[in-house]
Order: sequence, then structure tokens, then C-alpha cells
Amino acid sequence: MDMKIFYYGLDSGRMPVKDFIDELDKPVKARIYESLDSITELGFEAPSVLFRQISGGYRIFYVCVKANIMTLLHAYKKQSQKSPRKEIEIASKRLKEVLDYEINTL
Repeated sequence: MDMKIFYYGLDSGRMPVKDFIDELDKPVKARIYESLDSITELGFEAPSVLFRQISGGYRIFYVCVKANIMTLLHAYKKQSQKSPRKEIEIASKRLKEVLDYEINTL
């Protein structure tokens, strides 16, 4: 199953997750994009679907509103096992916006 991956976008046109990934060191950035490419080709059957364990300690929040469409909502450098409230609130706010958009475009 082919998966389409979208980046959450701000009204200004910026895509915070893409910007975050692009600012990482080259080897880490390459591993993340390699994982995203695997997901695009194989869906969740991709062997490297390890969003919770991406090398280097990064976490990416995402949502699949439809079976083959993933939207990357928020990314940050992991400092501990537990996600900080601030990071969860950012992802939750963006999730609500994505879901509201999906509901209003049906």
C-alpha cells in the first residue's frame, strides 16, 4: 500500500516538521527521510517504521486521518521517555486543526 505523507503547514506557508528535520545533522536527517521513504512505499509494514525510536532521540507526532494518508504534526528532540506537556499540546492543537480541516472538506 502506498502511503502519502504530508507535513502540517502554518498559514505562513512554513512546515515546522520539515524545517525541524532539515536543520538536523546530515546523518540523522538522512535516517529520518529514509524512514519516511520506506513508509511512503510500504505503509506501516515498512521495517523501519520506528517513529518512537528514530536514531538520535527524536520524536515525531503524526496522524493518519485516512488509511493511506499520514500528516506529520510536530517533531522535537527527545529528552526523556515521557513527552513534555508543551510538546503534546503543540501536537494536539495541530491535530485538532487537521481534523477540523478534514471534517470541513467532506
